[in-house]
Formats: sequence, C-alpha cells, structure tokens
Amino acid sequence: MKIINGMKVYVEPSYEEMSTLAARLVGAQIRLEPNSVLGLATGGTPVGMYKELVRMHKEEGLDFSKITTFNLDEYYPLSRESDQSYYYYMTDHLFSHVNINKDQIHIPNGEAKEVELECINYEKKIQKAGGIDLQVLGIGNNGHIGFNEPEESFAKRTHLVDLVEDTIQANSRFFDSIDDVPKQALSMGIGSIIKAKKIVLLANGSHKAKIIAETIYGDVRPQVPSTILQFHPDVTFVLDAEAAAELKKYIK
Repeated sequence: MKIINGMKVYVEPSYEEMSTLAARLVGAQIRLEPNSVLGLATGGTPVGMYKELVRMHKEEGLDFSKITTFNLDEYYPLSRESDQSYYYYMTDHLFSHVNINKDQIHIPNGEAKEVELECINYEKKIQKAGGIDLQVLGIGNNGHIGFNEPEESFAKRTHLVDLVEDTIQANSRFFDSIDDVPKQALSMGIGSIIKAKKIVLLANGSHKAKIIAETIYGDVRPQVPSTILQFHPDVTFVLDAEAAAELKKYIK
C-alpha cells in the first residue's frame, strides 16, 4: 500500500488478487461494525469482489444479517425483473447467496412514475439509515462514478442522469444490442457519494490506467467527476497492475 496525493493505493498483480483484497476491506468493515451501511456498485469490476464476499460468508461465517445496503444507481426506465437491471445483478452476485435482510436492501426504482419523488425519498432513506459507512465505487473511462457523467457542475443528490454516448457504448457489452441500452439512469449524486465515511474505488485493466492517474493527480473539476475524491479524507484505491500503470512515475 502506498499513500499517493493523500489517498491509499493498493496495487495487486491480478484481477483475482485485487478482488480478494477489496472483499477483505469490505469484510473488515462488516466485522468491525456488524450494522454497517454499505454503498454498493455494479458493473464488471466488482463481480470478483462479490464472489469472494459470498465465499467468506459461506466458509468464514461473514454475517450480513444486520447490514443495510444502498446501491449507487439503476437504469431508467427498466424493470427490476430485467436481467440487465442492477436489482437483478445484485441478487445474482450477492444478495441471494448471503444472509442479508431483504428489507435492508435499497436500490433506486427504475420503474418509478414520479422520478423526482423517488430521488428525494432515496436520499431520505440514506439519511434515516445514518449515512453510508463504506461506499464501493467503480469508475468509468470518462471518470464517472455512479452514473455521474461529466458536467459543468457536480450533481449534489440522487437524480436522473442522461447517459453519454461513451457510457452507452461501454455498457452495450452487457446487452444484446446497443439499441437496448437505456439512455438514462437514476444515480446517487456526487454530494451523496462524498458524504460516505469511507470510500473504496476498484479499477482493473489498461483501459482504466489514464483515468486513474487523472483522478488522483488531475485538477478537481466536474468534467472529470472522479477527481472530487481528492477532497475526501478516507479514500482507498484497489487496482490491478494494468490499471495502475500510469502511476508508476509517482510510486517510488
């Protein structure tokens, strides 16, 4: 582990080792505070972490029974029954395999009729739970965290996002056709994310190397949303060697 620009950075040789470390960080949070509020991410990167958390539950007794979760985002409009919904993703990769209380699971409603009310209520639920103790993040090639795309200002709270073409293209690998990718999503805002007590960001692959370096060393600006993490007091990056490649000149 290295401290780079005030942030903790772990570089692991492979995706598997990176995923195991990420799961250990989340598992440590659960063991230290069994009633923790976790912010969870989806996408390709966290899959290995969730697989290891399931193993830790089944083989080491990691207890999810008092945990509360809030997911970062959900496609809109999209039924939770769709196999591309993040509700389906979380059930498939984690929730159906551990002893979590289903009433303590929170994911934005991709079928909400009143979108603004859904966003307001989601924020209220986070506040009622006492805020997020540990937020897991992935990162887009353009620096989006959650689905907070590059903008002229940082979005503060949960809101409806218009997805940019790069994000639609990147996510099309999960769908039968790019035409099937929703063009909008409900997402926690940057202000919601930055309030988490701890943040753990995961990234793997050479295609993430440039944005990781910019996130840690670039100017803080809403055109690269992830740069806001420089202002957070407790951020940990968990990277594989390829995602960390651009940091070599900084890591001594």
